[in-house]
Amino acid sequence: MRASRPVLLTLLLHGCLAGACSGEPMKADPNRPLAPPAPAGARVIDFEGMAVGAPPEGFTLARTGKGGPGRWEVVAVDGAPSGGKALAQTSTDTTGYRFPLAVVEGFTARDVDLAVRFRPVSGAVDRAAGLVWRYRDANNYYIVRANALEDNVVLYKVEDGKRTDLDVKGAGRTYGVKAEVPKDAWSELRVIARGSLFTVYLNGQELFQVEDGTFREAGRVGLWTKADSVTRFDDLRFAGLDGG
Repeated sequence: MRASRPVLLTLLLHGCLAGACSGEPMKADPNRPLAPPAPAGARVIDFEGMAVGAPPEGFTLARTGKGGPGRWEVVAVDGAPSGGKALAQTSTDTTGYRFPLAVVEGFTARDVDLAVRFRPVSGAVDRAAGLVWRYRDANNYYIVRANALEDNVVLYKVEDGKRTDLDVKGAGRTYGVKAEVPKDAWSELRVIARGSLFTVYLNGQELFQVEDGTFREAGRVGLWTKADSVTRFDDLRFAGLDGG
């Protein structure tokens, strides 16, 4: 039986209130401040000392959602930011709710300055790169991702395996921020997390802030992709800010 127009509108409204709908991306403000300098003493993983064709040393590989596992391997890349190697997620599994993860071992922090150079190479379902922090396990963490198919940057929480986008501070219900994410070119994504405030940067410019208190404890950091995204990563940089 077909629902009447008032019933359909009611169902849509209830769905949005329950979080099933998202707002539209807001446009990036060109007058936002530039990113601050990298913190002194930050650790940088550039993959130069790792074997080509092998999984990355010092990372735990995981997956949120369904589908097959990710395929993370060190690859030779001409013109990589740090030299001649990068880390790539090369699986092309098209499962939509599938998020391969590469999580750094031996580092945890609550407050953190986290950045990576990334290159979205291909993907028909998605073409994305993300940073993960306060990672507890494959079903609980924060993640900010840049998408070269949608040209936007969005910050989410993953809680009990459910991914929920979080509102941009001061902007009401939005779906992240509209920003150019070049295809098959190197960019830099960065997030600074202090307490419940997260500040996101793309290519050296602040994009937006998000406030959320779901995960308050220290956790691990790492890299993220989605579905069939083939993405390269280099110069993963992180520094704990818990002491300052």
